[in-house]
Amino acid sequence: MNLESLTKIVQSGAAFRSRIRIQPAGGEGDKVFPPTYLGSNNKASYATEKRVVNIEDKPTSIDCVLLDSVQSQANRMEEALQQAVDEKRLQIPLVEVDFTKIELIDPIGKITSLQAPHRVADALLRDAELDGVPFRKSAVGMQLDAVSNRNATPLYEICPTALLFGMWDSTGPKGGLGAKFARALVSEIVGFGVGVGSKTSSRIDPAQIRAQAKVVEDKDGGWHLAGAKDKKAKSPSEINHGNIPPTIDTVTGGVTLEYAEQITVISLPALRRLRFPVNGEYKLEYDQAARTVLMCLGLVSVALANETGLDLRSRCVLWPESSPKWEILGKPGTKVDTVEIDSEKALALYGEAVSIATSLGLPYLTEPVSLLPGNSLVALLQRSQELAAAGEAEDE
Repeated sequence: MNLESLTKIVQSGAAFRSRIRIQPAGGEGDKVFPPTYLGSNNKASYATEKRVVNIEDKPTSIDCVLLDSVQSQANRMEEALQQAVDEKRLQIPLVEVDFTKIELIDPIGKITSLQAPHRVADALLRDAELDGVPFRKSAVGMQLDAVSNRNATPLYEICPTALLFGMWDSTGPKGGLGAKFARALVSEIVGFGVGVGSKTSSRIDPAQIRAQAKVVEDKDGGWHLAGAKDKKAKSPSEINHGNIPPTIDTVTGGVTLEYAEQITVISLPALRRLRFPVNGEYKLEYDQAARTVLMCLGLVSVALANETGLDLRSRCVLWPESSPKWEILGKPGTKVDTVEIDSEKALALYGEAVSIATSLGLPYLTEPVSLLPGNSLVALLQRSQELAAAGEAEDE
C-alpha cells in the first residue's frame, strides 16, 4: 500500500479493521487474570458479559470477559508513541509540563499530552504556564477554546492524538460544554468461552509470631507492643508479621478461555467528519491531507503497540496466533482487501503524509510546547507528596 491508495481509501472507505486471535503465552488452557473493577456490591469483580458469535453457522451466546478495555488500549498505544518519540523514531506534536526544576520528594520529570489522562485538556496542563501565562490563557492554549469538528486545525497542530483517541475539554473554561471529539480509533481485547477459576493466598511466618501479640501503629510509621487495655491494638498481621490463614477467592481467581481476540477499528467516517481550515479558509485538499495524516498516525499507533507485546498485567501475558493484518472496508458491496503494515511501513507513510500536509500550509509542530507548572500546582504536588510520605490515608 502506498500513500496515494491510502488517501483514496480515507476519502470514501468505511473503516480499517483488525481482528487478531490470541492465546495465553502459557498455551491453551493456561489461566489469565483480567482487570478488576469495583462492582455493584463494592467488591472487585471482572467485566463479564454474554456475546453472540457464529459457531458452525449458528448464532450462539457465550460467556466473555474483558481483558483490556478501550481506554486501556488507547493508553498503551499512546505509551508506545511516547516511547517512539523518546527514541527519536517519531516526531509528533506534543504539549508537555516540565516538573524537573521543582523540589519534590518523588521526582515526576516531564508529563506530556500522550501521558496525561485527558490528553491536552488535562488539568495538569491547564494549571501549567507558558512563558509565565496560564496555558489556557496563552496564545496557544486559547485556540483550544474554539476547536470543533469544523475547526480541528488547532488540535491537529498541537495534539493530533486527541482527534484519534477522543477528547472532552471538560476541564477548560467552558466546563461540561467544552468541545468533544469521539474516538476514531477503538481497540479492545476480549476473552471468549470463559470459565472463572479460583486462587488461594496465605502467609507462613518463619518467626512464628502469634496473632495474640497485639501491636499499636505509631504516627511516624513505626509501632509498639499494645498494652492489655489498648483500644487501638491490632493483629501483627496488619504490620506484615505473623501467619495469614489460607483463603480461596472464587470471584477474581483468574479465568481460562477458549480464545481471546484483539479487535481494532479505525473509523474513516469519523475522520471525514473533521474539517481543517487554514487561516479561516476551507479547502478539500486541506481536509484530505490532515485526515490522511491522522489515518497514518493511527496505523503507527497500532503497529508500535503490537510490537511492544501483550504483557497486560501480572499473569496476563498473551500471544497472537498470527501476524497482525488490516482488513480494508471500502464502499458497501466492494471486496474486503487485506494488507499487512508493520511499524516501519507505517512510519514511512506517516512521514510522507506529514510532508504533503505541511507543504499545503497545515500547521504541525515538530517540537513540544513546553510548560512549567504554576505555583498553585507546585504547592499542591508538594503537599500531596508530604502527606504520602507521612503515611496519611487518602480520603474521598
